Amino acid sequence: MILIVDDDIAVRTSLLLLLKSSGYEVVAVDEVGEALRVIHKRQPDLILLDLNFSIGTSGEEGMSLLMQIRKISNSLPVILITGWGSIELAVRGMKLGANDFINKPWNNDHILQSVKTLMELHSQAPVHRDRRQLDKQYAFQQIIGEDPKMLEIMDTIGRVARTDASILITGESGTGKELIAEAIHENSWRRNRAFVKVNLGGISSSLFESEMFGHMRGAFTDARYDRIGRFEMANKGTIFLDEIGDLEASSQVKLLRVLQDRTYEVLGSSKTKVVDTRVVCATNRNLNNMVGSGLFREDLLYRINLITIHLPSLRERPGDIPLLVRFFIHNLREIYNRPALSVTPEAMKWLQKLELPGNIRQLKNLVERSILISKKDILEIDDFKNQLDQSPTQKGTALLPDVGAMTLEQMEIEMVKRAMSFHKNRITRAAASLGITRNALYRRLEKYQIPFDETEH
Repeated sequence: MILIVDDDIAVRTSLLLLLKSSGYEVVAVDEVGEALRVIHKRQPDLILLDLNFSIGTSGEEGMSLLMQIRKISNSLPVILITGWGSIELAVRGMKLGANDFINKPWNNDHILQSVKTLMELHSQAPVHRDRRQLDKQYAFQQIIGEDPKMLEIMDTIGRVARTDASILITGESGTGKELIAEAIHENSWRRNRAFVKVNLGGISSSLFESEMFGHMRGAFTDARYDRIGRFEMANKGTIFLDEIGDLEASSQVKLLRVLQDRTYEVLGSSKTKVVDTRVVCATNRNLNNMVGSGLFREDLLYRINLITIHLPSLRERPGDIPLLVRFFIHNLREIYNRPALSVTPEAMKWLQKLELPGNIRQLKNLVERSILISKKDILEIDDFKNQLDQSPTQKGTALLPDVGAMTLEQMEIEMVKRAMSFHKNRITRAAASLGITRNALYRRLEKYQIPFDETEH
């Protein structure tokens, strides 16, 4: 049963008709006392609560009811309904334990999707399965691991993939966030539609709207043809927004609008388009700290993390290192036509003791580099050790300035300048040496106002 709490008869009637026509049992009330009586008598499966359901617009009555609901049940799904101008009120409600918020005027499909997602998540209890059981039920072929933390993550993925819940994947660089996003898509009902990957760290604010929403011919200088945006490409599918912590403030507002309203406008067009896409985000940054520093919008954070999945570093699951190494070796045997490739048990134990700050990505590069350099088919400790000593990660630690000698921004500026100078302003090569995309390098050159004369296009 769904409980609607709102003093506006038009809102109650509209929601009653919408939810009943979708097959839900619904009860609607117009004041706090009646709402509490219904909750105590028969706990609903979900509550739709208008924060401003009294004459005032402070939302205090709604907040008070939300706190009372949370004392009765900490897990009962609650969706807040508020106006766009009351986003700060909605964020306060999310801090008090609400699960989602909907803006007025709402989109019927959006409300139904949110209701369906939260009710499905609420009804699913975690079930601890081993790797074999998980593989029988879900498509996890590309996820390598049997560590209990990873099994718990895979179980969570399997349960939430079938919903449309927004998911935030966190973890250090190289822990496999993109693979997890792909697994969510492959185990969802959207798996036969597009999976669109977007590296937000490589998109400058000036290009954000064109890249994400598309543009019409003539919308701006050099717009010589129509362009389809990433959200349109991902319609009915999944959009993976990687490095969301690198998104600039002005772009955060634009992204929040489309995630909130599920609508956008193509640059150069006044026609509003509706998008139906699953949103999965990822970052290696601490978004809560960024919110506290004013670098990331709190309302956007609540919009993207209905479910948060934190990936452990490789040093937190060393037992998975042999599985990963064997997986890499199996693939590289075919790629390099060396069917006898293997790793000694001693070398495998040595690999398990490494710090590997670059995680799975660093381990994969280490294995592949060792295979390429070594002429032996049976790799030993020295084969890996020689390549680890040549690793940029290892060498770079000795060259870092003393703590306090430079800010992080100053270090970034210096590294960008050095890369551009070393590669004689060749953008592609400089970006590759810095481990970023061309667009990301252009963005930093613009941000730090570093002059250059590009000689490679």
